[in-house]
Amino acid sequence: MKQGGLVDDTEDVELDFSTEEEEQRARRGAKIRHPLASFLHLFFRVAAIVTYLLCDWFTKSFTSCFIMIITLLSCDFWSVKNVSGRLLVGLRWWNQIDEDGRSLWVFEDRKTSPQAGGTEVEARIFWSGLIICPLIWTGFFFTTLFCLNIHWLVLVVASISLQVANLYGYLRCKNGRQEAPPTSTSSFLQGQHFLQRVRLGVRGYSQCWGVVEVRG
Repeated sequence: MKQGGLVDDTEDVELDFSTEEEEQRARRGAKIRHPLASFLHLFFRVAAIVTYLLCDWFTKSFTSCFIMIITLLSCDFWSVKNVSGRLLVGLRWWNQIDEDGRSLWVFEDRKTSPQAGGTEVEARIFWSGLIICPLIWTGFFFTTLFCLNIHWLVLVVASISLQVANLYGYLRCKNGRQEAPPTSTSSFLQGQHFLQRVRLGVRGYSQCWGVVEVRG
């Protein structure tokens, strides 16, 4: 009995290291984790295309159609840039001004944690909407160009600009290009510079106050 107990204690125990990987794969391959972000990612741009195709049925005013479409695409630009890109694929891009007053564009790909980004389904939704819709607007560009509809051509060019801006930004994020120092370093330097200014200001104020007291 004792020998059997010793054998049982010294038996090799197989550790299953694939469990965590399988959980991560299941999480990535699961259904939509961010339904609202996925819905808004497609809603505004699809609504803009539908409005462009059917606006003549609702109104004959080009100004009304122009305002409606540009408003939808502006909402789409903001939501894709600030919400869906960060939640669905873990990417973001923005513009910042450095201490010298220069404008820098930052393209960030967040891959530090398994929780970054969404599932594979959400990634497909994101990239499909990001690529297909500009292609549709490009088709509208050629049709309006051949028909010589100058007013609609201006609208289509503005729409393509808003769509391509996000596409270009996220492609740069995907390539991992970054044109600015890390945000933490930049914030630290700005904080140190601000503290130095505060100290100099307080010191000058105290000196002036001391002179006033002596004169009094």
